[in-house]
Amino acid sequence: MAESVYDFTVTTMMGLPKSLRDYEGKVLLIVNTASRCGFTPQFAGLQALYEQYRDQGLEILGFPCNQFMNQDPGSNEEIQNFCRLNYGVTFPMFAKIDVNGSHADPLYKYLTQQTKGFLGGAIKWNFTKFLVDRHGRVLKRYAPTVEPAELAADLEAALKEA
Repeated sequence: MAESVYDFTVTTMMGLPKSLRDYEGKVLLIVNTASRCGFTPQFAGLQALYEQYRDQGLEILGFPCNQFMNQDPGSNEEIQNFCRLNYGVTFPMFAKIDVNGSHADPLYKYLTQQTKGFLGGAIKWNFTKFLVDRHGRVLKRYAPTVEPAELAADLEAALKEA
């Protein structure tokens, strides 16, 4: 059984495995994203947080998901290009995954077990956010309606923790 998010390996946009242990000691904001969603403009706010806090140890990890009304139908390459061109995204984006159901990515199974949302463990919609401390423990879950700027105080508190 996983003890932290560092126990997981995810897949990069290029199809390569990436151990989350590579982010050990960082504060993580893990977000399931979509390119054609009403919340898609949150990419700009996430990028602003990344630019403001990355030098203090923040990493934002984006995981495209097409499970909610087919709002991210493109290929990994199309998604990555969309995020860069339209929102200047420089934080790591990973390969498209499922976040709910029998094919849910193991990382998301873990995240949803650690923090319950409005629908119990299930992800409600795109842009659900998880704040993870420097030790890989899930601190908090945020609904899609929570704008990235609203996370600043929690991010600052997590970044101050040793």
